[in-house]
Amino acid sequence: PTMSTDFDKIGAHSANQVKWGPGTQRDPENNRTTDTEKLQDIYGKYSAYFIAPKDTGKFYLTFDEGYENGYTPTILDVLKEKKVKAVFFVTLPYAKSHPELIQRMIDEGHIIGNHTNHHWNPTQVSLQEAKSDIKDLHDYMLENYQYEMTLYRPPEGAFSEQTLALAQQMGYTTVLWSFAYNDWDPNNQIGDQAALQRTTTYTHEGGIYLLHAVSRDNAHILGALIDQIQDKGLKITKFDLPHIPAKP
Repeated sequence: PTMSTDFDKIGAHSANQVKWGPGTQRDPENNRTTDTEKLQDIYGKYSAYFIAPKDTGKFYLTFDEGYENGYTPTILDVLKEKKVKAVFFVTLPYAKSHPELIQRMIDEGHIIGNHTNHHWNPTQVSLQEAKSDIKDLHDYMLENYQYEMTLYRPPEGAFSEQTLALAQQMGYTTVLWSFAYNDWDPNNQIGDQAALQRTTTYTHEGGIYLLHAVSRDNAHILGALIDQIQDKGLKITKFDLPHIPAKP
């Protein structure tokens, strides 16, 4: 990423937070979440992805890492066994606290994405603060691991046109999701069977799944989830969607 920004141009975009969620409405033919397809049409020009194109046969797994709950090694073991690559969106405190897991992610060919330093909602701080929140982690990874981050996931999935444009001008691709579920509370897990049913019900071509790595359920069902996705003829692949440069 270039990290260069033009705040005057960014300021011309709307600063209003866009309220969104993949929802439960699906295309009966392709099983794709219809709300994310609409969002992709509107905001894709900012190098943002809610859902990947159809007719590619591809599927993407992503994990959010705000803190470690003991399940990441298991998740990495399963991904290694299944020969599947994923994106791990980490915060700066996570990267500092768990260097052995960060290094393992890199060594095993996964992508590490930028989930910021403070985990601030970027629409509720100044553009300069939002930029610094991204850049702090970017610089840390570059300095300590010689790893240049290119993918960004805003905390809470919160964004405005301004913050999407900011990330794009910084050279980042914003990765949101076409499916997520209530998996982030370790004390409120729904159980393996229910979690597997929930995650497989929504499987679709071009899917971008958000799973939280603090979830016991996710760690337990990951192997079966991968098998069922692949049984539907989808290839779980490393994130390969193109970055769309900001217009000059």
